[in-house]
Amino acid sequence: MRIVVLVKQVPDTWGERRLNPSTGRVDRAASDPVIDEVGERALEAALAHKDSHDAEVVVMTMGPKGATEILRKGLAMGADSAVHVADDGLAGADLVRTAEVLAAAIRRTGFDLVIAGNESTDGRGGVVPAMIAEHLGVAHATHLNSVEIMDGEVRGERNTEVGTSDLRAALPAVISVTERAPEARFPNFRGIMKAKKKPLEVLTLADLGAEVLAGQGANPRSIVLSAAERPARTAGKKIVDDGNAGKELAEFLAAAHLI
Repeated sequence: MRIVVLVKQVPDTWGERRLNPSTGRVDRAASDPVIDEVGERALEAALAHKDSHDAEVVVMTMGPKGATEILRKGLAMGADSAVHVADDGLAGADLVRTAEVLAAAIRRTGFDLVIAGNESTDGRGGVVPAMIAEHLGVAHATHLNSVEIMDGEVRGERNTEVGTSDLRAALPAVISVTERAPEARFPNFRGIMKAKKKPLEVLTLADLGAEVLAGQGANPRSIVLSAAERPARTAGKKIVDDGNAGKELAEFLAAAHLI
């Protein structure tokens, strides 16, 4: 079984996060880049299955050249190989373009199961796994709190508004996990040393085929027209209760269209 795990390099959640007003994109220099935690949990789901079954785990990302570091960490954790989709033409890619390109890379690599995090901590779109499944023409089971991989089938549990649902899908399939999935293992020294010798393939748009390369300009994409920094907070209005504070508060809320 070949399991492809999608991971993403994101700004550290404990650091400062902000947009670059000139580009409308995340300012990745504002904090240290790290592998998204939910992506690590997706990788853990694949590695846990590999621990007791015959499986090949491929860790994959789409991002700038520096994203190679998170792939090396995935290899150190236990993945067998890595694929890095890196092309200047993908800078600022939206969700539609991202899903299209990743699906092409997954199709090229081959897969029985694709595992991803339910949403990245920078973009928080939460739709890329389902969009990839649509491109690949396979079933998808998203937002899973637990995962059980079996021969020819994958199962999991998802929270709903009224309880939980047990989902199952025949392979090949695409699934995504939430932050309730088991925490990822830490790379050990042996894993770090072995990672240096594991294959890491870098793909460009040209490598993925003429259709994906042409799609950059052939189809309409969402673009950022303008961006501005969030204005500084101003002092609030202080209401002193002289017997009519309730009335003043109600008028204030009504004026702000809050009631």
